[in-house]
Amino acid sequence: MRAPYQVLVFPYIITDNSIEYAIFERSDYEYWQGLAGGGEEGETTIESAKREAFEEAGITRDYPYIELESMSSLPVEDVVGDFLWGEDIYVLKEYSFGVKVPTKELSLSKEHLNYKWLCYEEAVTLLKWDSNKTALWELNKRLLNRINTQ
Repeated sequence: MRAPYQVLVFPYIITDNSIEYAIFERSDYEYWQGLAGGGEEGETTIESAKREAFEEAGITRDYPYIELESMSSLPVEDVVGDFLWGEDIYVLKEYSFGVKVPTKELSLSKEHLNYKWLCYEEAVTLLKWDSNKTALWELNKRLLNRINTQ
């Protein structure tokens, strides 16, 4: 059964001190976003993020994840279409993550038409949702800080 929260995941790859992020074009609405989906009952948010990344892009669960502070609230009707969990749950929390991958080759599910690897500045201009833009900004800043302090 679906749990009342969402996860958002941005795959990234670091080469020669440059960072690229994968963004995904949805097949149903044809806009760009990170990997996103709902949690399932009994999962932690990180378990949900790993499952969604595997289901939507073939990213194995053992790659290193970064849990971000970025969190959004999404209207329940915009996410699942109705009050699936009763009249008392109006918004769903969206938890954000980054995942470091070793290759740019991803295996898309039917939820996505395409994906692109882009630098932060290019990726953020294509993203539809503000929550995605904020999460990608945070991930980019965290990774740049790590690179600059090495």
